[in-house]
Amino acid sequence: MKKVTGIGGVFFKCEDPQKMNEWYSKHLGIPAGQYGATFEWRQDENPAQTGSTSWSTFPQDTKYFNPSTKPFMINYRVENLVSLVAELKKDNITIVDEIAEFDYGKFIHILDPEGNIIELWEPAAEQDGEAG
Repeated sequence: MKKVTGIGGVFFKCEDPQKMNEWYSKHLGIPAGQYGATFEWRQDENPAQTGSTSWSTFPQDTKYFNPSTKPFMINYRVENLVSLVAELKKDNITIVDEIAEFDYGKFIHILDPEGNIIELWEPAAEQDGEAG
């Protein structure tokens, strides 16, 4: 079973998210708005299929990364989240929450051995020319 298929996003805490977005936009050309930036790309195996990777700043006091105390979170794109979670449970991996499903895909959070929070995302069905 194919597991991680790519990076879905990089998220980090900062003192002033708006100021950081402006700095990254001005100095590195990242088109960061209120919710960060989205980088669109094409699938290597099927260039007609698109995908995206998010980059976003969060305030220092965000609870979104809990229970991790680390100032960052990486989101990994995966295939078949339900099967992957079943495998992770068999391996006694810490599962933080339940699978949540939205129009744009399914999500769950796990912890690695050092307490880093990891967000796993199975994008909604992607179609030629459209990100899901």
